[in-house]
Amino acid sequence: MTDRRPLLVIAAGGTGGHMFPAQALAEVMLRRGWRVKLSTDARGARYTGGFPHSVEIEQVSSSTFARGGVINKLLAPAHILGGVLGASLRMLREKPDVVVGFGGYPTIPALGAAWLLRVPRMVHEQNGVLGRVNRLFAKKVDRVACGTWPTALPQGVEGVHVGNPVRAAVLERQAAGYIPPGDYPMSVLVIGGSQGARILSDVVPEAIAALPDALRRNIRVSHQAREEDGARVAEFYAGHCIDADVAAFFRDVPRRMSEAQLVISRAGASSVADISVIGRPAILIPYAAAAEDHQSANAKGLSQAGAAIVIPESKLAVETLSEQIASVLTNPQGAEQMARAALGVAMVDAPQKLADMVEDLAQGTKT
Repeated sequence: MTDRRPLLVIAAGGTGGHMFPAQALAEVMLRRGWRVKLSTDARGARYTGGFPHSVEIEQVSSSTFARGGVINKLLAPAHILGGVLGASLRMLREKPDVVVGFGGYPTIPALGAAWLLRVPRMVHEQNGVLGRVNRLFAKKVDRVACGTWPTALPQGVEGVHVGNPVRAAVLERQAAGYIPPGDYPMSVLVIGGSQGARILSDVVPEAIAALPDALRRNIRVSHQAREEDGARVAEFYAGHCIDADVAAFFRDVPRRMSEAQLVISRAGASSVADISVIGRPAILIPYAAAAEDHQSANAKGLSQAGAAIVIPESKLAVETLSEQIASVLTNPQGAEQMARAALGVAMVDAPQKLADMVEDLAQGTKT
């Protein structure tokens, strides 16, 4: 029997920053009675554990001009063309109603095929600056949805500000009650994006160790570190009698964030969205090498609202970070105010707005 429900193809690259908002859209579209298919690469497949089981996951090989040796770069056009042709054949067979790309090279086959076959298509850009692939397709899609506002767009391209959609696991903890810091056990969550961040592993443990004894003994740390850094980070915490859980990836970040008195994080768009929806004080260290410094743009909303302290990577030092951690954890009233300020910039309806755009595209209407 033919399944007559409308079909959405979601294409997302291999990082949590692309995959988490893709998951949020998939969850809403399934509840609205759509079929959903995800196209990603091997890296992205690692982040599909939270996707609903009814989402069909298709793993594609992706090529990039940005990484790899000379041979890889020479062969990249052929790989990309092959991926687009393969995706075109699948779309001719499956007839998707809409294709949505969330950025990253693995989205090229699906978006390229949708453009060739004139399937309604759109992209969602999480950051304040378009990524390479979204910039490539900005004038070849019907809509450009923006997570951060304002977003720098090519001339002639109009964006729709929908916010960055967060997963259901995050929405379930929306505005979770915040316990301000005090003379009792406190939690600090350290996240450097979905793959951790070396500089945070280098600086954060020492900064926490440098805190006054009375404060440090109350702290329990959840620290997301890259696999190659995990052992030394865990050993440092243990050697300084700091209670710490160190892992390459936490599948329960929403729970850990809701229990935290403070979040120390990169300023990736998804992390910023999670912090605002759950409502927690944050210290943000934007990734200095991010394209056009887009993580600093991501951090502005929380910073200007008084919800986050932003430390540029060039100024990140043990002493500086330790002072800022202490400034939050020794000021219960200020920390509570930061938590409320974070909630004030949250866009909890972002998944619904993005889903509305998908359905409007399928119906051939404009928002």
